[in-house]
Amino acid sequence: MRYSHWVMALTLLSASTALSGCVGDAGGTMTPMTSSASATPAGTPSGTPEAAADASPSASASAATRSYGSDPAQVYDVLQPAAGAPAVTGTVVVVHGGFWHAEYDREHARPEAAAFASAGYHVVLAEYRRAGMPGGGVPGTLDDVRDLLASVAAQPDLPKPLVLVGHSAGGHLVAWAAGQPWARERGIAGVVSLAGVVDLGAADRLHLGSDATRDFVGSGPGTAAWTSADPMSTLPPKVPVRLVNGTDDDVVPPEVADAYVAKAKAAGADVTEDLVQGADHFAVITPDTPAFQRVLAAVHSLL
Repeated sequence: MRYSHWVMALTLLSASTALSGCVGDAGGTMTPMTSSASATPAGTPSGTPEAAADASPSASASAATRSYGSDPAQVYDVLQPAAGAPAVTGTVVVVHGGFWHAEYDREHARPEAAAFASAGYHVVLAEYRRAGMPGGGVPGTLDDVRDLLASVAAQPDLPKPLVLVGHSAGGHLVAWAAGQPWARERGIAGVVSLAGVVDLGAADRLHLGSDATRDFVGSGPGTAAWTSADPMSTLPPKVPVRLVNGTDDDVVPPEVADAYVAKAKAAGADVTEDLVQGADHFAVITPDTPAFQRVLAAVHSLL
């Protein structure tokens, strides 16, 4: 199935399962909105975030939108922990993928975000300017991640520490954030990269996303912009990194992470990779899959 078809399916799942809540504009006006939640497989021991994620959609929390800049894309949704879920100290920041393309927004990541709320976490579902949008690409997208995290860190109702969870291009962005000197200052305990493009050079050699890396950066390897955007350039990371990849991922093959993991470990970094047998590119963000249970475990290990 093509990438766009998977994203459409996840977006439809988001739209089909209503979450009561509200959304606010930059001025703080609140209006009704809907979101979603998804169940995880039964059989997980009770009393854990993994078990709580099996809660029904009606138990999911409300969402509200906050701005971190003047552009309409510089926003994030806040989901409160589901009623009755185990208390978990910390906030999960979800950064969606889509090869940094403008046509892929945060809607397809809403079921994933709702599942974290059902597991008892405060959740931030981030949006950012993407390639093809005014100000998107490098450096604008990277600036958005920096400013987003500064805003989230400053919110008194969002408990620290933060765990960043990014998928695909979002996995690149959270791995990039892990290498920045301000990572610990933002209260980041660690990041979880799901099928992440953690090595721009490897992605470029494989022509992933029809050379999406070059579209995102605006140039090729060896330029200052490329170096500034490549997580390989800032190893070792300043915070722990957990990678969760699927053996059957043909969108961002797991070998994209090989050099990142090897170089990070050689530098003494706290970096691990969980390779999930039989999982494809989207299994790691689909709440009712065994792969997503591994994601929940990775997040829990960082708090």
